[in-house]
Amino acid sequence: MDHSEYEKAMPIVAAHMAKLERAVDRTQSLTRRAPYAAVHKALVEALQDEDAQRVVPQVIEELARQISETLASPRPDTHT
Repeated sequence: MDHSEYEKAMPIVAAHMAKLERAVDRTQSLTRRAPYAAVHKALVEALQDEDAQRVVPQVIEELARQISETLASPRPDTHT
């Protein structure tokens, strides 16, 4: 890929990444303490809503796993 092709592609990549980020943020806010299956389903729906469903399935699975584990983990006690 030459430099001009890279410069043409980067805005497209950046726009797709912004859609992916919005979908992840939305999923995190809507799936508090939800199991993996519910998080995965919500993430797939959020990606479709953002028109960003062209994501490798393994990436969706990993994001859903991370969201579900993060939300299921107890918050650290900061009052000690």
